[in-house]
Amino acid sequence: MAANAQLCSKLFLMNPEQLASLRRLDAAHHLHPFTDHADLHRGGTHVMQAGSGCTVSDETGRPLLDALAGLWCVNVGYGRREIADAVHRQMLELCYYPSFFNTTTQPAILLADKIAAHAPAGMSKVFFSNSGSEANETALKLIRAYNKLRGLPAKTKILTRAFAYHGVTIATTSMTGLASCTQPFDLPLPGFVQVPGPHPYGAASSLSAGDYGKWCVEETQRVIDREGAGTIAALFAEPVQGAGGVIVPPPGHLRELRELCRRRDILFVADEVITGFGRLGAWFASGLWDLEPDLITMAKGITSGYLPLGATMPSDAIAEVLSGAGYLAHGFTYSGHPVSTAAGLANLQIIEDEHLVERVRSDVGPYFQRKLRALASHPAAGEIRGEGLIGAIDLLPEAGRAALKTPPVLGAAAAAMAREEGVIVRGIRDLIAMSPPLVITHEEIDFMFAAIARVMDRIGAV
Repeated sequence: MAANAQLCSKLFLMNPEQLASLRRLDAAHHLHPFTDHADLHRGGTHVMQAGSGCTVSDETGRPLLDALAGLWCVNVGYGRREIADAVHRQMLELCYYPSFFNTTTQPAILLADKIAAHAPAGMSKVFFSNSGSEANETALKLIRAYNKLRGLPAKTKILTRAFAYHGVTIATTSMTGLASCTQPFDLPLPGFVQVPGPHPYGAASSLSAGDYGKWCVEETQRVIDREGAGTIAALFAEPVQGAGGVIVPPPGHLRELRELCRRRDILFVADEVITGFGRLGAWFASGLWDLEPDLITMAKGITSGYLPLGATMPSDAIAEVLSGAGYLAHGFTYSGHPVSTAAGLANLQIIEDEHLVERVRSDVGPYFQRKLRALASHPAAGEIRGEGLIGAIDLLPEAGRAALKTPPVLGAAAAAMAREEGVIVRGIRDLIAMSPPLVITHEEIDFMFAAIARVMDRIGAV
């Protein structure tokens, strides 16, 4: 970590006048996503300046270990010249051309081929978009078209799970099972139906994880019976529910859900926006857990966040129906953008060349999980969850779970304390989440969890 920290701190030093000017401009003109703006401008915007490896520097030049990889996405770490050079070359050669109208560009073709090479069997077609939200929107439209083409236009309802996060467009917010996302916008829309997610701690259930998971499948079946399988198009599921609190399903749970969907002629969509491209020690969780999804959606790790890019993969059976039906009137100006797909190619080449998937599976993933679970006996730990290189700690005040406040305060407080300790984590409700770059070292993992332990020593009094 030391070399990265020194590099970050030396790259840029912002003087107080520059920082004050930027903060004034930000307050005057910039609406931030997922932000309480009154709170933001009381303290002043954090202005990130540089990054190298797993470390970023803030407006003071102070190095911070980024234990969230930006927003669950900077898988290969910051400052990778291979990606920057690929983007530069592509911008000079052909900065843009659409994939509409029987045309495309070389990077889009090659990236689709590379993704297909790592995807589960029976999935070889890629539809590019710009984000995870757009990837899920695309899945929704392809599903509607597919059902209409096979003579089942009544199958339009979508099942998603409590604590799910699938995006923030109108439709994908309607799939998101977080009240903080839906309530301000009077969502969900009609036709989006929620079933329970496998999170007994979050539901305050006394059942074990396995028994609660079985109840979730049984309850999903009851919802299908109530709504009518003939009206339900698909069930969307994140293999690990990220923004909902790093909810890891009990063994076999997702496979049971998938089999239930198959019996009822309901498509199963794996939202791998976070779990794709190595996070769990496999290219996709769908392959790791033998999910055989009908569609996969992805983004984030596809470029390690260097440029925006999302993608949707329908099964070959679905793609055959869609591609045989004539004109597919869906797409975005930047679908298959040559510069973004060039970044994706360079990013996936790094993951392959440095064996980062294997590294997460056999080295840093198990090490991360051991360090995470070593905190389970801490009095401030309510529940600890994780898989591969992602984890979360539900926090408790000194007086225990009964003393938790509404609205929750511990997650945000702990994230602020972690930043003081030199580590960036995400505060969610009363928990903190970690999802560092796949290139993180044992030394950096030690630093991260030592800082988190100090935060937990302090959090009980909040």
